[in-house]
This record gives sequence, C-alpha cells and structure tokens, in this order.
Amino acid sequence: MNSGMKVPTSLVQVVVIAMLSMPLCAAAQESKPTVRHHRVEETVPDENSTPEVEQAEAAMEKKDFSTAEALLQKAVAAKPDNYRAWFDLGDVYNATNRLPEATEAYRKAVAAKPDVFESNVNLGILLARQGKNEQAAKYLKAATQLTPGANPDDSMAHAWLALGRVEESVNPQEAIAAYTEAAKFNPKNPEPHLAAASLLEKQGDLDVAGREFQMAAVLDPKSKPAVSGLADVYIKQKRYREAEAALRKLLAIDPGNSNAHIRLSHVLVEEGKTEEAALELQKGQSGSGGGPAALELGRSFMQVDKYREAEQQFRIAVTQLPKDAEAHYALGSVLMQVKQYPESQQELLLAVQLKPDLAEAYGNLAVVAAENKNYQLTLKALDARAQFLPEDSASYFLRATTFDHLKAVPQAVEYYQRFLSADAGKFPDQEWQARHRLMALDPKHADKYQSKQ
Repeated sequence: MNSGMKVPTSLVQVVVIAMLSMPLCAAAQESKPTVRHHRVEETVPDENSTPEVEQAEAAMEKKDFSTAEALLQKAVAAKPDNYRAWFDLGDVYNATNRLPEATEAYRKAVAAKPDVFESNVNLGILLARQGKNEQAAKYLKAATQLTPGANPDDSMAHAWLALGRVEESVNPQEAIAAYTEAAKFNPKNPEPHLAAASLLEKQGDLDVAGREFQMAAVLDPKSKPAVSGLADVYIKQKRYREAEAALRKLLAIDPGNSNAHIRLSHVLVEEGKTEEAALELQKGQSGSGGGPAALELGRSFMQVDKYREAEQQFRIAVTQLPKDAEAHYALGSVLMQVKQYPESQQELLLAVQLKPDLAEAYGNLAVVAAENKNYQLTLKALDARAQFLPEDSASYFLRATTFDHLKAVPQAVEYYQRFLSADAGKFPDQEWQARHRLMALDPKHADKYQSKQ
C-alpha cells in the first residue's frame, strides 16, 4: 500500500474473500484457489485504529457482526473520514448480505484514503456483482496500480483477473491483456488461462484459445473446464483425432459425464467409427434421458450419409420424445432418404401437426406424398411451405409434375415454365424433362421449348 502502512488483519482477510466471491467465467468455475488468511501487524501508529475499531475487528474475527457493526458506527460517527472503520463496516455489511450498504461503506473508505489497494478491489468487485461494470473497472484499474498489504502476487493476480472479467463485455482486448497480467503474478494458477481461452474462443481465435486451454491443462491436468474447452476447440477446427483424445481424457477425469460421452459419439461419427459412436451414445443416454442425445447423434449420422444408423437413433428419439416435432421430422426425413415413403409421410404429418410452423418439414412432406401418389397432399404441403419459405425451382418443378399427374394441363405448363425461368441450369436433367413435357403438353409452342435446349 502506498501509504507505507501495513493493512489491518480484517482488510487483508476481507479482500481475499471478496475477490473469491466474484463469479468466474464458465470455463473457470471448477478451479478455485486456496483462501489464505494472514495476520499483519501495524508497523507505525495508525490514527484510524481507535479502541472501537480494535474491538470491532476482534468481534468480527468471532463472527459477532452485530457487536462489530455497533462499534464501527460509533467510530465513523466520531471520525467520518476513518477509512479503516468504513472498510471494516463494508466487511460487516458484505458478510451479512447487505450489498448496497457494503458498496457505500467501501466508497467512503476509498474517498477517505484513495491509495488503499484492498478498498479499491472490494469496491470494484461489489460494483461488478451489481452489473455496474464501467464503475467497477475504474476501481479495479486503480487497484492494479497500488500495492497490496499482504500476499502481493496473489492479490495482484486476483485484481487483474477481476478486471478482466468486467472488461470482457465492453473491451475484450483489454480483458485479455488483464488476464495476461494475472498470469504473470500467479503463473501456477490456471484461471487466467481459462478465462482468456473462453473469451478467445468466443471471438473465433481458435488457435490462441487452444494454446490457453492447453496451458491451463498443463497447470492442472485434472481441470475439467480446461480439457473440455480444448476438446471444443479441436471439434470446431475439425481436428477430430485430437478432440477424441481430449474427450477420452475428460472421461478419465469424470467418467459419469454424460455430455462428454455424447460429444465423443459425434466425434467418432466424424471419424467413421460408427460402432464406437453408438456405444458412447448409450453411455451418455444412461445419464441424460436418451431422447435428445439420440436425436443429436442421428443428425451426426445424417451429415455423413449413415442413414440406417441415423434411423436407429431417430426411432429412439421419437419413442422417448413422442411429442417432439423435430424428432418426428428427423425420422420422417431419414425414412425419405431410404425410400420408406408411407412411413415417412406419417412421421412428417405428425411433425407439422405438432409444430405447424416447421417450414422445412412441408417440403419433405410434399416430396414423399408425391412418391405415394397422394397428389392432393403434395399440393397442400407445397401451399403450406409457401407461407413460410419462398418458392424456388425445386418447388416449381414438384408443382409442375404434380399437376401433370393430375392432368391439369394449364397449371402443369405454367409451373414447368416457372421452373425453367428460375432454375438457370442448376438441375439440367429436370430441365430436359420439363422441356420435353412442355413440347408434349403445349405442342403449338414446341419449337420455342426445343430452341432452349
């Protein structure tokens, strides 16, 4: 502390406790530093150390906060600029969950003596807890330029870490710089690396985020947030082999982590290890209810064209989530891919009944209804789709062929023409078919259609 005076015992204790009470970033919540209490003796006379303050601090150590509060109120009434009494009073209010009163007491402590590290830190942290990040940053920045009364490295690391958290939402680069400073003061603490990694990942800087997660994992090999974060980065980078290794390490640390089993199943699908993926999914389902996990794994199988495996998972999903429109839509869609059109139609109809605004389902329903020769349903599904999505060349072609089957010649001609105008070469086989059907349905203009081949 710049005053040349060491901080009283209660100030040292409270600042450590207050800093640890600040919410951690999501990735860092499982890594908690050890709280150490230090007794620091005065080295020079302190005019703020009145008998009431000394007695109050003794009462606080015994958690007799009501007695301490009464004594401290007397002290500040007698000497309104007694920073030590105001700080201790802030401690009492904080300990008894009176946040506004604690904030005001710390403000008065800072006003009475601005160069006390602990007062600035505690005030900054309390303001941050109230969402007043701009004000919080002001006091935390001030603290980083002062000298702690005890445990200087740990205290400065906490101050920089707290500053980084309040800067994240308004100035991410300043936040990362603050986390870097925190790591300098406490190089063995994984928290600054975890906080920086999470922020960098949100910003899309995956290479640097991965290095920060890796550093955190080296410092604490059993840190679930570090290993999990590293796996997420690898997955986003499509580095599936490394992601698999990270997730297996996470499961070695936390074998009952259902989410990790499910994430690993997705990675294994990407690696083509479908049997292992199914096994991991089963392990994940045992702790997560199964339905949502099966739905997600089925989607992963769909992405790599593993339709039978996807169908198996979607059937699990609809069994366990019978009123989930997305589950029925997924099953209906994969059944369409494997040409099981009657059952596909049933599932897709269920999906739109459960969720009438599920726009994508209407397109698939129109296709399978046409395959089932249910042409009226095809047109109804296309009309429903058009309420949510613009018509495109695919919907025009499906309308045209449907009207063609229904022998509604004028409408078939109209939609074949619309298809040719909209398609612009995307579906050449269908364009060929459309032109030849137009020549048959509209022979008076056959030359016009033929000339556009």
